[in-house]
Amino acid sequence: MSKYYIIAGEASGDVHAANLMKRLKARDKDAVFRFWGGDRMAREGGEPVRHINELAFMGFWEVFVNLGTVLRNLRFCKRDISAWSPDVIILVDYPGFNLRIAEYAHKNDMRVVYYISPQIWAWKQSRIKKIKRAVDKMLVILPFEKDFYARLNYPVSFPGNPLLDEIVPVRDNPEFAGFRKAHNLSEKPIVAVLPGSRKQEISRKLGDMAAMAALFPDYQFVVAAVSAHDKEFYFKYAGNANVFLVYDQTYPLLANAEAALVASGTAALETALFNVPQVVCYKANKISYQIARRLVKVKFISLVNLIMDKPVVREMIQDDFNREALRDELDRLLYNAAYRSRMQEDYRQLENMLGGEGASDRAAREITKFIGVEG
Repeated sequence: MSKYYIIAGEASGDVHAANLMKRLKARDKDAVFRFWGGDRMAREGGEPVRHINELAFMGFWEVFVNLGTVLRNLRFCKRDISAWSPDVIILVDYPGFNLRIAEYAHKNDMRVVYYISPQIWAWKQSRIKKIKRAVDKMLVILPFEKDFYARLNYPVSFPGNPLLDEIVPVRDNPEFAGFRKAHNLSEKPIVAVLPGSRKQEISRKLGDMAAMAALFPDYQFVVAAVSAHDKEFYFKYAGNANVFLVYDQTYPLLANAEAALVASGTAALETALFNVPQVVCYKANKISYQIARRLVKVKFISLVNLIMDKPVVREMIQDDFNREALRDELDRLLYNAAYRSRMQEDYRQLENMLGGEGASDRAAREITKFIGVEG
């Protein structure tokens, strides 16, 4: 029996960890899992410890005010790991928490694999010392990260980006053609609204995003809602805007969308892989934003622009994210054919850079080989 202890603290980590679990089971018939994660991981089996809804705090200020919860979770996690005694601990992104667990595991002679690197290329590059000391194997999912770590004399593997495993097989799913009928939508073209999954980010973005519905009456605005939040929560911020909620159907929504208003994060990359013209929106707590401005050292906030190393999609950050600017950009996305075409051509180049399908299986192969399991 091979015991895998996996920690994912956010929705995107839940998706990638679930795909990894599926491939680990295919390669290691004796695999058993204990994990911190979400519904996707739970469907793969194993023993859940904490759900991501209890873990995801976004921003410096939000982490500060929830510090007691974070510290209690850390203490509990350390005890739980020691009691279960896994063969390997797999940490998925979520660096503020996971790097502390990596150090604890290293001190207790446990093997540590980090899957989806902390974004130390953006800030806190000093974390490389902790990574070198406590992480036995790093698997990265962004193509530029391998060269970045090489410059820091720390070898990593790039098995590819697992989003391709998630999206490419379903992108042309004929069932998506029935999306409108299934959700009682009209034949008007769709603008997808992806405000994020955390309450904090939804509360800051959805009002301005939903307000576009009144300005573009020839389109229907459909919000990618998540089942962790009820309709009353969404309409608290959407107000009386003429928008529709569709729960846990982001990919069918994107497959039917003409354009998208997207929170920064994995959603921007997902939108690009569905070839949907988009604008990326970011608004944080004012204190968190001022801290981030002084610490973050990258030219872009969206993964699309970071990977391509140029401004493929418009980024609206903090005060630049407002209704007037959003209206102007959405007008371009919907009615400027040349603008749409240029963005979609860049999307095709982006996909070619991500390593092709099979990333989750390649990552699983490296992990099973690392712990001495041949599969």
